[in-house]
Amino acid sequence: MIEAVGLTKRYGAKTAVHNLSFHVRPGMVTGFLGPNGSGKSTTMRMIVGLDVPTSGRVTIGGLPYHKLPNAPRQVGALLDAKAVHGGRSARTHLLSLAQLGGIPAQRVDEVLDVVGLREVAKKRTRGFSLGMGQRLGIAAALLGDPQVLLFDEPVNGLDPEGILWVRNLMKRLAAEGRTVLVSSHLMSEMALTADHLIVIGRGQLMADMSVKDFISANSSDFARVRTPEGEPEAREKLTSALVEAGGRVLPEQDGALRVVGLALPRISDVAHGADVRLWELSPHQASLEEAYMRMTQGAVDYRSTADQRAGFQAPAQPGWQPYAPAPAVRPEQAYPALPGEQPNPYAQGAPQPPQAAPPAVPVPAAPSGAPATGPAPATPQAKPAAAAPADLTKRDSQDAR
Repeated sequence: MIEAVGLTKRYGAKTAVHNLSFHVRPGMVTGFLGPNGSGKSTTMRMIVGLDVPTSGRVTIGGLPYHKLPNAPRQVGALLDAKAVHGGRSARTHLLSLAQLGGIPAQRVDEVLDVVGLREVAKKRTRGFSLGMGQRLGIAAALLGDPQVLLFDEPVNGLDPEGILWVRNLMKRLAAEGRTVLVSSHLMSEMALTADHLIVIGRGQLMADMSVKDFISANSSDFARVRTPEGEPEAREKLTSALVEAGGRVLPEQDGALRVVGLALPRISDVAHGADVRLWELSPHQASLEEAYMRMTQGAVDYRSTADQRAGFQAPAQPGWQPYAPAPAVRPEQAYPALPGEQPNPYAQGAPQPPQAAPPAVPVPAAPSGAPATGPAPATPQAKPAAAAPADLTKRDSQDAR
């Protein structure tokens, strides 16, 4: 079992992990989730002793990694599949690791068979594809037949067959009673693989629960309703009827309606009573991806925006209109809270109050005969808001992995 208590890691003024506590139990696959820069890789490096915590502790079976007897036989990790000497063959790379860990040489051939690299075992790793490098990294993690395994993005670069193989491998390892911690950004894969989830954001714990409980706590089931296109009056009529019946109606981007609080038969009866035809009436059950996005929407450090140069190109043909970017959506608007949802108070960013526009300063009229041009008088500038603590805003992509 892996246990972290008050785990904190700082790099100067930057905080990668802050007061993080969790347990990774044996016999199940534990998914380790979080946005880019949330501190997942830093946490995993501290687990295997590559980084020293600033404060707090993390233990494996009650002992820190550096105090484990013959650690390579107890803990296996895939943290960076590229950490391989390109001039060595796959077999030579694994042999060197086996010698350092006191592992029999025959185990090298066994793990090469397990990951499917037996035919390329004598090839230099510099010629390996991304997927082959991932398989070699998994082989290195399995080399000591350890009871504790950590995998950072293990399916990166694998084809569908390889992804299925990794999924089944993780489940089999957990079924054997091992402790398996897997970090990944593929929510669909985590939904099929993980039994338990640990979610962090900006270095802090956001959730530690089963996949089923996580989805239930951060989402709410609803119904999708669609009226015939070209009949906006029918859509408005149905919306009013559903609200009057006690439902909550939210517009979808594709023109459909999201109805919460009413069962499908009741929605059908309300539409029939309002004499509105329905083109769609379907139930929607939240996915792990939706629940994850809803929880972490306020903890994303790197958020893209529309290209400001879009539309600057000359029209290619008559009548062509330049692209107009959609209005920006604040994080708290992207996934509105639904009835029954239990939003995470740390992740949900509070809406910012609108800033009042500075009062207009009248410009005195120019004297008769004088040109009306010239610099306008400077308007008083508002003082910048106080900066947030450095360990929550100033984050480095390399240090806060």
